[in-house]
Amino acid sequence: MAFSLPFAFPLLANRTHLPAASEIETGGIFGLLFSMAISLLIGLLLLLAGRRGRAAHLFRKEAMAIVGLSWVLATVLGALPYYLSGTEIADGRSMTFIEAMFESQSGFSTTGATVLTDLESPSSVPHCILFWRSSTHFLGGLGIVVLFVAILGQGSAGKAMVRAEMPGPSKEGSMPRMQHTALVFAGIYGGLNAILTAIYMFEGMTFFDALCHAFGTMATGGFSTYNRSLGGFDSPLIEYTTILFMILAGTNFTLLYLTMVGGPKKLFGDVEFQTYVGIIAVMTGGILFFGMRAENVGFDSLASGFRNSLFQVVSIMTTTGYGTADFDQWNNFARGSLLVLMFIGGCAGSTGGGLKVIRHVLFYKVLLHEIELVYRPRVVRLIRIGGNIADDPSMLRGIMVYFCLILGIFIGSWMLLVTFEPSSTWGFLPDSPQAVDSNTLDEKLLDCASAVAATLNNIGPGLGVVGATQNYAGFSQGAKFLFVWLMMLGRVEVFSVLVLVFPTFWRRS
Repeated sequence: MAFSLPFAFPLLANRTHLPAASEIETGGIFGLLFSMAISLLIGLLLLLAGRRGRAAHLFRKEAMAIVGLSWVLATVLGALPYYLSGTEIADGRSMTFIEAMFESQSGFSTTGATVLTDLESPSSVPHCILFWRSSTHFLGGLGIVVLFVAILGQGSAGKAMVRAEMPGPSKEGSMPRMQHTALVFAGIYGGLNAILTAIYMFEGMTFFDALCHAFGTMATGGFSTYNRSLGGFDSPLIEYTTILFMILAGTNFTLLYLTMVGGPKKLFGDVEFQTYVGIIAVMTGGILFFGMRAENVGFDSLASGFRNSLFQVVSIMTTTGYGTADFDQWNNFARGSLLVLMFIGGCAGSTGGGLKVIRHVLFYKVLLHEIELVYRPRVVRLIRIGGNIADDPSMLRGIMVYFCLILGIFIGSWMLLVTFEPSSTWGFLPDSPQAVDSNTLDEKLLDCASAVAATLNNIGPGLGVVGATQNYAGFSQGAKFLFVWLMMLGRVEVFSVLVLVFPTFWRRS
C-alpha cells in the first residue's frame, strides 16, 4: 500500500488522455495510511498469538490452509483502501464493504471485474486508489503464496503451495528446488512487467498509465485507468503490443525459462503450447469470418476485423479481460465462442486463470480412452502427453474430479443467481403491472450464466449487463458476495478454498 501513496500527488498522478491532477488527494492518502495501520496491527496480533508455536516443518495440510486463509485475509485487507478512502461507485454513492471486497478480490485473483462506473473522475476514484487497484493485479499475478515459497523454502509445503497456484502435470526440465523456481518465476514476471512498461511509455502512455496497464496485462487481470479500457487509447500499435504480452502471460513460465536458456525448441514442441496457440488461431479465424459476413461493429475492414477478433480472443482466453470493442454487439457465433473460451483459460504455470489448457488436453485423451474401452474392453493403451506417459492414476482422477467440481459450482451458482437476483438489475420493476417480456427473461438466464462463468474463470467482462461496456455495479450485495467467493475459487484452484469448510480438515489426526 505504501507504494501507492506517491500517486496521490499531482507530479505522478498524470494520465495520457486526461487533464493533469491539480491537487493532493487527501482522501486517498488517509484511506491508504489507515489501511496500512490496520494491516500492521493485525499482523502484530497474529505474530503475538503464534509466538509459542512450535518450529516445525509445514506439511501439505498446513500449506493448503495457508493458501486458502491468506487469500481470504488478503481480500479483506485489500478492501480497506477503497472503503476508508470513500471511493465512489456512481452518483456520489460510496462503496459498501462487500463492494470493496469485490474490487479487492477481483484484483488479487486477476479477474478484472469491477463495480466502479467512472474511473476517469479523480473525485470518485483517486489516482492513488487506482494504482492500488492495479498493483493488486501485480501481487496476484503469479499468486501471493507462490512468492512465500522463497521464504518458506523447500519441502512438501512448498511443493503443495506451488501446485495450488500452478496446477497440471509438471514440465520436463522444471527446477527441483521450489525456492529457486519461485525466485526465477518472480524474476521473469518482474522483468516482463518492466519491459512492457517501457514499451507502453515509448508508444505514448504516461508513466502512470503504462505501469497500471503493464500490471493488468502481465497478470492477465484487465484493470484499466479508462472507462473504455484499452479502447480508450485507439491505438493499433498498443493493441498489438498488448496481444503479444497477453500471449506470453498466458504461457507456462517454465517454458519461458527453458526458452530463455535453451532456445525456442522446448516452447514450440510443447503440446499444451501448441494447443493454446491453435485454439487462438482457429477461434480468431471463425470470429473474423462470421463478423465480416454479419458486418458487426469493429469489422469495417479486414485489418480492423482481424485486430478486434484476435485481441478479444486472446484477451478472453488468457483471462485478461481487456476490451477494445463492444463484443456484446457481435453475432451469436462470436459471443458463444467467447463464452466457450472462458472455460478454457491459459496454460498451467501461467498467470492466466480458467481451467487451463493442459486439463482440457488430458480430459480429451482420457475421454477417448474410455470410449475405446467400451468397444475394445481388452485393449491396453497408455495415455501420452507430448511423448511422455501420463500414468499417474491420482492425476487423471483429479482431472475428472476438477471438471465435475467446476461444473457443479457453475450450475449451483447460476441457479442461485437466476433465482434470487432481483429483476430490477435488468431494468424492470418486479411489481410492475406490465407482463415481463420473454426476451428479458432470456437475457437474465444468459447474463447470469456469463457473470458466473466470467468470475469463476477469472475473466472479468461477460455478456449483457456485465458485457464489455458494462460492469457489476447493478448486482445486489448478495450477488457481489457470491462473486467474491467464485473469483477466489477460480484463482486458488478450488481445492484450497473448499477444504476450509470441511470440519475434518481442521482435526489434528
